[in-house]
Amino acid sequence: MTIVGLGEQVQTLLLDIEGTTTPLDFVRNLLFPYARSHVRPFLEQHCASEDVRADLSTLYQEHLGDMRAGLNPPPLNYNSPQSRLESMVAYIEWLMARDRKSTPLKSLQGKIWEEGYRSGELLAPVFNDVPAAFQRWQGQGRTMAIFSSGSVLAQRLLFAHTSSGDLTPRISGYFDTTTGPKTDSASYQRIALSLQRRPHEIVFISDTAAELDAAESAGFQVLLCERAGNQPQPPSPYPRIRSFENILP
Repeated sequence: MTIVGLGEQVQTLLLDIEGTTTPLDFVRNLLFPYARSHVRPFLEQHCASEDVRADLSTLYQEHLGDMRAGLNPPPLNYNSPQSRLESMVAYIEWLMARDRKSTPLKSLQGKIWEEGYRSGELLAPVFNDVPAAFQRWQGQGRTMAIFSSGSVLAQRLLFAHTSSGDLTPRISGYFDTTTGPKTDSASYQRIALSLQRRPHEIVFISDTAAELDAAESAGFQVLLCERAGNQPQPPSPYPRIRSFENILP
């Protein structure tokens, strides 16, 4: 077991979600299937709302890009409102099957999950060490922020509806794909500016080495989180932790 000391210069802990604060199984085996099974009824009920229409418009542009790239997405059919809905559902399912980090897709998923959380169908598990770590870090005068490919809405909903209660009062910032890809160092530079921190004052914790590569190149300190059930990562020089309890002040 590796014990890591943060040091006095660390002011903010930037956290991934999947495999870091929350088991991978919840996201992959519950959240994603829930969105997939509810996308059609959700669009049937909400396709006329302004924010959903904005997501669908951006997805249409993304579809054009996929066509130009020769990716052969399901065709969009605009012959009737019903055929338009059915073909868009098929395209969204195609994107989800590929785990596309699409901003409008993630936005729609967040809206679908919002209904699930509010109805009580969804409750997000977090690892047992997470609530105590959040309290401990806040007590040390440090702030916590989240960087995930899921939309900011989805992030807020998850931490507001956890098996340990509402953790959002502990979190001071949320970042998603509108900030940039998690494997792009420029994304972390933008996050540092938004948090008004110097890069070395931030520790990024993730289960994915490629994300840590990008954060380190931006000047962040990094930790690789090795939870049970996480995907094996290639060899790297990064300190490895299995629990937030492994992180000392």
